[in-house]
Parts: sequence; structure tokens; C-alpha cells
Amino acid sequence: MQSFITKQLQEHLALFQKMEAELTAPVAELAERLIETFKIGNKLLIMGNGGSAADAQHFAGEIVSRFRIERPGLPAIALSTDTSIITAIGNDYGYERIFSRQVEALAVPGDAVIGISTSGNSPNVQKALEVARQAGCTTIGLLGKDGGSIKAVCDIPLIIPSNDTPRVQEGHITVIHILCDLIEQGLFGIFAGEGR
Repeated sequence: MQSFITKQLQEHLALFQKMEAELTAPVAELAERLIETFKIGNKLLIMGNGGSAADAQHFAGEIVSRFRIERPGLPAIALSTDTSIITAIGNDYGYERIFSRQVEALAVPGDAVIGISTSGNSPNVQKALEVARQAGCTTIGLLGKDGGSIKAVCDIPLIIPSNDTPRVQEGHITVIHILCDLIEQGLFGIFAGEGR
């Protein structure tokens, strides 16, 4: 049992070393884009299925409430949380439109819309990002594996370099925490007012 635990931790460490080498610059670019989104008064919409829905809710919670520092709340909505809306859309239009219908209703030009998918192939996330792009939003994917079909509809596809779903999820939540930190520091903390 202990050797199994050791193997899991070693896989985690190996992935994070790869992420450090490959994703440092893309995560910084994404943070800059999100900071600008909030600076101009726009909002963040986030979505995903299953564990990715939980990550979307977690991300929105940190943005609306706070992450590390005391600061004003920022506008972010997890599209996976309102069961009445989700079940109404699912019943009337089908599960594939549970996010795209919400994007259609809520998104305005300049908003940032993030789709989280470990496979990169979630049809309802892809459809929502397509609608977001048509609405003039910045489209972002937190993806895994090779980025799947969703990669093609993202202005910024951030792909965790792993084919193992649990490892991808670990990568996603770490990236989310880094983004929350950078957003706070960029708007209200040590990076505020800098040319970065």
C-alpha cells in the first residue's frame, strides 16, 4: 500500500515539474487576460461537468469572496450551480445546451468564459464556448490530454500535460489557485499598477 502511495505522489510531482516547464508563461498570459477583464468591468463565467463543475464552483467562490487578501468582490458565475436553470434547460433543450443557453443569456462582449474539461471533448462545454466566441467573449479552456475538440474554440487553451484524469484535475485546481492569487495581486496587491 505504501509503495502505491509513493507511486501516486511521484506521478504528481513529475506532472508538476512538467507543468512548471511548459505552462508558466501560458498561465501568466491567462492571468493578464483575466485581470484586464475585471479592470474593464466585465465578468467571468465558468463551467464544467462532474469534478470540473466542482472546480468551476470553487473558482467562482474564490473570485467573488476572496482568495488571500481583503479586497472588493469580483464578478464570477459558475454555470454548473443553479439546479433549476440546469434542469429547465436540460428538459426543454437537452443536456448539451445547459451551458450554452446560460452563456447566451448572461455573456456580454468582453467577458471571459472558461470551460473546464479533463478530456477536452465535453460537448456541452464546447457548445457554450462557441456561443461565447460569437458573443465577443474571450474563450478559455482548462483542458487535459491533447486538448480535444474544445482546444479549437479557445482563444487561450491551457492544457495539463497528462492523459490521467486525476492528475489533470490536480493540475486544474493548482492552476485555478495560481490564477486567483495573480488576479488579486494584479488588481489589489503587489503587482497592481505595474506594467508587468
